[in-house]
Amino acid sequence: MNFELTEEQQRLREATRRFVQKELPDLARHLEETDQPVSEAWRRRYAEMGFLGVNIAPSYGGLGLGDFEAILVLEEFAKISPAVAFPVFESSVGPIRAIEHFGHPNLRARVIPPVCRGEAVVAVAMSEPDAGTALTDLKTRADISASRIVLQGQKRWCSGGSHADGYLVYCRLSSAPGAAGIGAVYVDKDRPGVSFGNPERLMGFRGIPSADIFLDHVEVPLDHLVVPAGGFKNLMRAFDLERCGNATMCLGIAEAALQQALSYTQERRQFGKPLVDFQAVQLKLAEMAMQVEAARLLIYRGVQPASPSLPSAYDSSLAKCFANEMVRQVCGNALQVMGGYGYSKQYSMEQRLRDAWGWGIAGGAIDIQKVNIAAEIVGRRFPQRAT
Repeated sequence: MNFELTEEQQRLREATRRFVQKELPDLARHLEETDQPVSEAWRRRYAEMGFLGVNIAPSYGGLGLGDFEAILVLEEFAKISPAVAFPVFESSVGPIRAIEHFGHPNLRARVIPPVCRGEAVVAVAMSEPDAGTALTDLKTRADISASRIVLQGQKRWCSGGSHADGYLVYCRLSSAPGAAGIGAVYVDKDRPGVSFGNPERLMGFRGIPSADIFLDHVEVPLDHLVVPAGGFKNLMRAFDLERCGNATMCLGIAEAALQQALSYTQERRQFGKPLVDFQAVQLKLAEMAMQVEAARLLIYRGVQPASPSLPSAYDSSLAKCFANEMVRQVCGNALQVMGGYGYSKQYSMEQRLRDAWGWGIAGGAIDIQKVNIAAEIVGRRFPQRAT
C-alpha cells in the first residue's frame, strides 16, 4: 500500500491549506461568536476555488475527483473549524451523494449543480423525537399516489435545519415493519407544509444550525423519491461515506489542537525552561500525535479503495468510532497542557473541545459503531430490540 500522495493530491491539499489559513480564521471566529452559518457569498467563494462537490461528477458541476480527494479538502477546512468546513462536508460526503447515486435524473440535474455553485445547501433529516439510534422506529410517513408523494411527520437533530434549502428525509414508505418500509424523499424548504422549530442551543457546533422540521401534508413530485421502500441498505451505504466525513471533521479538529499545543509548549516557560522540556508534556504530545496519525490512516483506508463505490460499513465504523474517541482525548490533553490559556475563550482550544464532543453523538453514537464493528467481524447482526 502506497501512503504517499500523488502530485495532484499534494497540489490540491496545498491549495486548500493556503486558502483556509489565509481567508478563514476571521470567518471562523465570526461564526462562533454569532452562531450563524457560512453565508451564500462565502459558499460561492468556496465554489469558485473548486472546494464544493470535489467528488461530484463534472456533469453536475463538481470536480469529478474521488472521495479521497474530497476528504483531503475537508480535513484542511476542519482544522479551522467545523462551521467553516460544513458546506464542504455537505457538498462532498453528505446527502447530496445519496441523491447523486440513487436519485431520479431530473432531481439530480435540478438539485446538485446549485450545491456545487454554492447557491444552495442540502441537509439530511434522519432522527425523530422517538427514533435516534433506533432509526428504524421512525414514524414520518410518505404516501405515494399516481401523481405525488405526501409527507407527514417530524424530524429532529437535523444539522442544517431551517437553514438548508432542501432535505433528504428518511421516512416510512410502506407498512412493512422495520427497515423494510423505510426509504428517502427529497423535500424543498419552501414547500407548503414545511415549518421549523426554534434553533437548538448546543454545547458546540456553533455556526451549524439545528432545528426540528415539521412536515404537515407536504406534497412533492414523484421524481423526488430518492430511495424507495426496502432501500434502507442503500441509504446506509451512502451514509457510510458521511461517517468518514464525520471522522475527518474529528481529524481536522484534533490535528489543529495538536499543532496549537506544540506551539504553546515550546513558547511557554515555567521553572526557567519551556514546557516541552518536561517529560510529562513530551509523553502527552507523543500520545496525541499517535492518535491523530492512527485516525488519519483509518480514514484514508476507508475512502481510498471506495471510489467510485462507497466505503464499507466496517471501514467507516472503524474510522468514525476511533476518530470520535480520539478527538475528545486529544483536545482534552491539549487543553490540559495549555492550562488556563486552554480554558479561556480568548483562545480556540476550549471551542475545539466543545466541538470535538459532538461528533461522537452525530451520525451514530460511539457505542453503536462498536456494535456495528462487532457485527461485521462476527458475521451477523445483533438485534438491540427487546423480544
